[in-house]
Amino acid sequence: MAAGGRGVADPLSPAGVPCAFSPLNQTYFALASADGQLRVWETANNRLHQEYVPSAHLSGTCTCLAWAPARLQAKESPQRKKRKSEAIGTSNQIDLLAIGTAVGSILLYSTVKGELHSKLISGGHDNKVNCIQWHQDNGCLYSCSDDKYIVEWNTQTCKVKCKWKGDNSSVSSLCISPDGKMLLSAGRTIKLWVLETKEIYRHFTGHATPVSTLIFTTIRPPNESQPFDGITGLYFLSGAVHDRLLNVWQVRSENKEKNAVMSFTVTDEPVYIDLTLSENKEEPVKLAVVCRDGQVHLFEHILNGYCKKPLTSNCTIQIATPGKGKKSTPKPIPILAAGFCSDKMSLLLVYGNWFQPVIERVALNSKESHMCLVRDISNCWAPKVETAVTKVRTPVVNSEAKVLVPGVPGHHAAIKPAPPQIEEVESKRKLGENEISIEERLGALDIDTKKEKDDLPQTNSFPVLLTQGLESNDFEMLNENAFLSFYSGFQKLMSPWP
Repeated sequence: MAAGGRGVADPLSPAGVPCAFSPLNQTYFALASADGQLRVWETANNRLHQEYVPSAHLSGTCTCLAWAPARLQAKESPQRKKRKSEAIGTSNQIDLLAIGTAVGSILLYSTVKGELHSKLISGGHDNKVNCIQWHQDNGCLYSCSDDKYIVEWNTQTCKVKCKWKGDNSSVSSLCISPDGKMLLSAGRTIKLWVLETKEIYRHFTGHATPVSTLIFTTIRPPNESQPFDGITGLYFLSGAVHDRLLNVWQVRSENKEKNAVMSFTVTDEPVYIDLTLSENKEEPVKLAVVCRDGQVHLFEHILNGYCKKPLTSNCTIQIATPGKGKKSTPKPIPILAAGFCSDKMSLLLVYGNWFQPVIERVALNSKESHMCLVRDISNCWAPKVETAVTKVRTPVVNSEAKVLVPGVPGHHAAIKPAPPQIEEVESKRKLGENEISIEERLGALDIDTKKEKDDLPQTNSFPVLLTQGLESNDFEMLNENAFLSFYSGFQKLMSPWP
């Protein structure tokens, strides 16, 4: 089975936006786009399923999201029937999507109803939420923030269950162990917490930059009461910002070594990671890493202890546009996310742009070390940031033209009714209505008949002539008009008071 992947929030990049596949069969793909909206896509037919715009007073920009796990219904004894409230709660939780925001609030969105289910605000975070993790058994929600705290939420009551300081700086990522008893947090260092007591079990160091993702790579033991042994171990993967190495760590009670046991090398910073969990110690772990440069790197390795040399990818996948013409060159298409299908032999690729992504299932070939898929996405409308206006030109304005500017907020002056258009005046004349007055004809031309003639700016007035002289650097005009302006002002000054 595939583990839930994670995208790193970065609205400035085509890749790295908050996104995730739905659990189990990856029926849906949720993506919080750069325009502040949440879009849920159907992976089978690439159709937009739902679109949700968070209210401005409820939340800020989406920084992370996580689907609620598809919990297996507990086997009930014949003597006890399941209550309606329990059944409703379970079905709602399966389809809930948790959304973390930049202002510290967490929204629970119901994909069944297509509306906001509830919001987690009181007593939680007062800064940006960096990561959200659902507990696979008890339905609790864990979140971390820039405010240095980790919060355990009760999603039924929407209240804080527990809150503790996770680090001396921002806590950037969280991950719950497969048995549900441990919690990983990343800040200045990676810490492994015991969920029951909220005590630190181990520290891990090895990244110079903030950790952006944490994923466990081992399944839970067959016996729930049996802890992970020291041979197979409990492994987890960590990726950091501006780091081209993915570190693999092993949790072993008899070995307190803090260094990573192995690492995977990629071409750029990882922005989305998905993997298949190993069923036993002989089965290799398959890893799909989407990098900021838009490529996907595939790894396949058996986790069996220490490996000194960084491992390179078994296969690299790229997508490009077809070159049109002899001189044109193909352009790369960024891959936003990648998720393993249930057969572990195919991959769901999400590529293109955040507004209209393309979702495609691609079969994996173990013999190929590099795959370049040529796709034409010209029909998909894509807003381009790079096409912003970079040149400003001053238009040539006729002296008789009028410039209209938007009103100033808070201005309460009376608004004049719009004058009748020239087309309306002409239509009245053709229909044989009463003769139109001169005032109506002038009103159609947007001329105020009540304005005094002396108030209209004349082309030979002193301010206009002085402005023309300044713009044309005509010193003769400037000297002449300066004298006339001085003379006119002197006359007004010497004129007797009324």
